[in-house]
Amino acid sequence: MKIGVLGTGAVGEAIASALVERGYDVMMGSRTQNNKKAAEWVENSNEHASQGNFNDAAAFGELLFLCLNGTNALQAISTVNKENVDGKIIVDITNPLDFTKGLPPQIVEGLGNSNSLGEEIQKAMPGSFVVKTLNTVNYKLMVDAREVNKADHNLFMCGNDMEAKNKVRKFLADNFYWKADKIIDLGGIESARAVEAIVPFWVLVYRSLGTPLFNFKIVK
Repeated sequence: MKIGVLGTGAVGEAIASALVERGYDVMMGSRTQNNKKAAEWVENSNEHASQGNFNDAAAFGELLFLCLNGTNALQAISTVNKENVDGKIIVDITNPLDFTKGLPPQIVEGLGNSNSLGEEIQKAMPGSFVVKTLNTVNYKLMVDAREVNKADHNLFMCGNDMEAKNKVRKFLADNFYWKADKIIDLGGIESARAVEAIVPFWVLVYRSLGTPLFNFKIVK
């Protein structure tokens, strides 16, 4: 399977690196085709790694991971031709956080309560299947759930297409050690409002614990 990873930050690098190690062909996408960080990642990876701009990565991947800074994610994906994502699953890991006023971070104006970044991404790419998940954990935990409590903890997901969510659930279980029955489906993409709203709380817990390697566990 070919996978497009949009974003060159810590999250994008973690996702892309984990996947090339598992033998997937991965293109890391950035604003420019010759991004320095993407080039360094390719140089330090194996033969399955390549780079391009956002549109190149979107066209390349059969499955896409959106690993962009939430404050400029919508502007970034506006450079992607919609036909290049039609019919594809987009795993949305973005968080619309504004840190300019200190901690806890605020949700970017217009993307809280009655809206979410996940919903806006789905609107921008109407022919795709956006699945919001992985955004409530640290990037090390994203790619190896065993880092905390032997993977006995929960992940949340939401999206409008059940088949797409089931495929993402299986992919995360097969490749990133998440237990399929620990991934909680919260419903349609509008549930991203709640999933994204958890993250400012996550930041405060991180500050208190002094480590990002923790997660939520739902007990009933």
